[in-house]
Amino acid sequence: MTAQQLKNSILQMAVQGKLVPQDKNDEPASVLLERIKAEKQALIKAGKIKKEKALAPITVEEIPFDIPDSWVWCRLGSIGETNIGLTYRPSDKTLSGGTLVLRSSNIQNDKMDYNDNVYVSCDIPERAMISKGDILICARNGSRALVGKCAIVDKDGMAFGAFMAKYSSPFNQYIKLFIDSPIFRQQLDGVKTETINQITQDMLRNQLCPLPPLPEQKRIVAKIEELLPYIEKYDKAETKLTELNAKFPDALKKSILQEAVQGKLVPQNPEDEPASVLLERIRAEKQVLIKAGKIKRDKHESVIVTRDKVPYEIIDGKERCIADEVPFELPESWCWCRFGTAMVNRDAERIPLSVSEREKLDKTYDYYGASGVIDKVDRFLFDKPLLLIGEDGANLLLS
Repeated sequence: MTAQQLKNSILQMAVQGKLVPQDKNDEPASVLLERIKAEKQALIKAGKIKKEKALAPITVEEIPFDIPDSWVWCRLGSIGETNIGLTYRPSDKTLSGGTLVLRSSNIQNDKMDYNDNVYVSCDIPERAMISKGDILICARNGSRALVGKCAIVDKDGMAFGAFMAKYSSPFNQYIKLFIDSPIFRQQLDGVKTETINQITQDMLRNQLCPLPPLPEQKRIVAKIEELLPYIEKYDKAETKLTELNAKFPDALKKSILQEAVQGKLVPQNPEDEPASVLLERIRAEKQVLIKAGKIKRDKHESVIVTRDKVPYEIIDGKERCIADEVPFELPESWCWCRFGTAMVNRDAERIPLSVSEREKLDKTYDYYGASGVIDKVDRFLFDKPLLLIGEDGANLLLS
């Protein structure tokens, strides 16, 4: 389970009434809802707010799960108000001063962030202003993942842009958790235009919401705030584990190879021919090839000998201690040597072919480049197992 899945699970429990215990002494949410309706009617009669279009009745078919007896299903429009922001002319925008217009980038990790700000110098209607305590919601975005991200505004005197929505309610702390929950996200999955994912004002007003009693809302918010630091720790641990898992195969391979070249991967057999004898046989075979003119003699041949576990290198009759070059001790039957001493470099036998030359050839045999097989040709140079080493190219950058 990822940290986000854990958080989603906790939020789902919260909005289903399963996160904190119910208290029979709490005033039922149905009474709270009736009081809100009465308060709205009083404000309408006083001319302080306009009468809104009636919300559709809630049907049994709409209800996605059971909730506690003290809870009630309602639509967000019945317990709060929402508005979509405005689009501003380029001439209205300023680098600083004026009114700050909140955008999607001002919501980071569920909180307000003011590192990327836009200001305007025009007059802004009250409905496009946002107040401290309101919920700012990303209502439109090319990325579905960003639609619905929200934060509670912590300052007054700001506006919000056309791709944003605000929601105002006495229960914003709980409603913020509800918007973050999977049930709200599931509602978004079917809402989009042909070109952009979006939350409409009508969708917000009609969104079905499980409303707990006010004291339980506070207990839910407090419990979530208590759990969030643990979710964040889990997220960091998960991120670190993911990084380790990604690196583990390569690290394991390197560790095994390190054990192998140090003589620690398999046990030594005292009956094995020592590597020093093998090295002398390689030198003898090289001499035969040199006499036959198949390879050139190494002008500065290296011979490494060990005395009292200290390695010395002899080149052109001169001996020097190379203990500082040796990274670890070897088993007694092993020996140090220069790479060129134990191998024959057949690079001079290569016959490079250009792309235009290869286009004229039958595609029968693999043609190798620095990064592996890059083409097919009609002939081959070597018919025995050999070690192919890339001397340049992308394979060195990726190794």
